[in-house]
Amino acid sequence: MDLTAADREALLHAKLVLEHPGFAARVAELLGRPIEISLNNLPDRVRRAIGAATHTALHFGLETALRTLSDRPSRGDDRRFHKLAGGIAGAAGGFFGLAALPAELPLSTLIILRAIASIARHEGEDMRRMEARLACLEVLSLGGHSTDSSAETGYYAARIGLAQSVTRAAEHLAKHGFASRTAPPIAELLTRVGARFSLRVTEEVMAKAVPVVGAASGAAINTLFIHHFQEMAKAHFTIRRLERCYGADRVRHAYEHVEWRRGNMLFPEVDA
Repeated sequence: MDLTAADREALLHAKLVLEHPGFAARVAELLGRPIEISLNNLPDRVRRAIGAATHTALHFGLETALRTLSDRPSRGDDRRFHKLAGGIAGAAGGFFGLAALPAELPLSTLIILRAIASIARHEGEDMRRMEARLACLEVLSLGGHSTDSSAETGYYAARIGLAQSVTRAAEHLAKHGFASRTAPPIAELLTRVGARFSLRVTEEVMAKAVPVVGAASGAAINTLFIHHFQEMAKAHFTIRRLERCYGADRVRHAYEHVEWRRGNMLFPEVDA
């Protein structure tokens, strides 16, 4: 079955989002300066603090994904609500700076995962399934280069790199539940997700570290942070929806060949 015109357009939009993430660029627009310069001069003490906070946040996020992400349909405009909630958390982070990170990041991660789950349900995911819940956590690893130099980049490369970890973690959790938080399958999944998620966290922290950033700008940066993952989630679960409809191999082939050129969408099935 060929993809419909609407599904082709959805696939192209998903690819543009996933292969060209815009969080750092939007922060640069907000602050009027890139944050990569600050990243290159980040003190080891700050890196360790970010790493520890990210590790705690991911454990908290996994527990959230397993215990509180229900299959109930959302009410109203959840996207706006989650951005508002994230902005409030970011205001505290912008005011107190790095000292607030251990408390703010788990809260922000909770808000992000609830926002991701809302989008997943909208795209037809059955949140009663363990694999669907872990797919929400998987979104945190999308749209950024890994701090692990051996890791591949690109959407499908990231998914393939996580696939076995997600499968092993899902099997372990189905058998043993979340009681054994330090079990190897759980630790492996969180390590792989954290290698990519920590880069986005570091970018956010560095943006808030700019001297002129206060509570108001901290709220704006957190809103951008959550919006970034909402976009990643929409693209990711759009592709998963298309895979359920057309098959994973066909969608991947289409994803790898579709492109935007001179205002036209080129698609191998119809443009060859």
